[in-house]
Amino acid sequence: MPTMIEPKLIAGNANPPLAKAIARRMSMHRGMEVGLCDTRVERFNDGEIFVEVYENVRGEDMFIVQPTSNPANDNLMELLIIADALRRSSAARITAVIPYFGYARQDRRSKARTPITAKLVSNMIVEAGIERVLTLDLHATQIQGFFDIPVDNLYASPIYALDAMHNFRGKMDEVMVVSPDVGGVARARDLAQRIGAPLSIVDKRRGKPGEVAEMTVIGDVKDKVCVIVDDIVDTAGTLCKAAEVLMENGAKEVHSYITHGVLSGPAVERVSKSVMKNLVITDTIQATEAVKACKNIRIVPTAPMFAQAILNTWNGTSVSSLFDHKTLGPIYEGLYAAE
Repeated sequence: MPTMIEPKLIAGNANPPLAKAIARRMSMHRGMEVGLCDTRVERFNDGEIFVEVYENVRGEDMFIVQPTSNPANDNLMELLIIADALRRSSAARITAVIPYFGYARQDRRSKARTPITAKLVSNMIVEAGIERVLTLDLHATQIQGFFDIPVDNLYASPIYALDAMHNFRGKMDEVMVVSPDVGGVARARDLAQRIGAPLSIVDKRRGKPGEVAEMTVIGDVKDKVCVIVDDIVDTAGTLCKAAEVLMENGAKEVHSYITHGVLSGPAVERVSKSVMKNLVITDTIQATEAVKACKNIRIVPTAPMFAQAILNTWNGTSVSSLFDHKTLGPIYEGLYAAE
């Protein structure tokens, strides 16, 4: 019998490049090869998902890397079925690494006779035999309370702080962090504090669902390099309009740091034609060819942080240490050289 249980990675079809990148980073951190489990995840002709794990996982510490992005239902079912396969194969512990947690926007009843789907999904994950969840920038932090298992919610803001201090070198005194709505102030304030920048808010009023009737900038953005911060960019309509309003109020430049690039429908075209100089997203959702080809969209890797978080979970050390951009600095040294 092995004297030490090794962490093992297994991936679905949602974001194979991210899973492979995490395995590579874990190999670098550990000084020994960490690969993805040899697995078959495929569909029958009627769309049913079938999973077969070719390696022995009995007594192993398993980590499933699977964001529940588009197609959300298929990727969620893959996660649950992989977990069931591992549980029935006597894995010692199953951790779901969900870089993008789908259905997180349905975290409360906004009107009568509507579901709280985030709670339903959390129940399904627990019932599938998953014992811990590792995710990034939950849309609403209270979703952690929907689970009866530990949830480690990592933050993109430490990575973005490193990125901002690297890319805005020499003009940090001109940078102003902007929240695109009142609900996102806490997230924007966190980045502002990390980089020592002031904070502004774009207050939006909706005429009817899906349409923004009016936007007002709270704070003086004249001659500022504005950095909009949010967790999800979907159709990018509100984001692009917020950028226009900031420029109309005298901003010198507008950049955006958004964690999850859902970028559905006309989003990429809107971003490419917008006044934003850069939209920075992470690789939690696999980028389409259109996203990769867009000149003002830049992708920041999350694999170094997830790899370290998985290793910290496996060996029982602090995951919250990764909330500090100074701790992440050495991990991201290849991307953001130490000043």
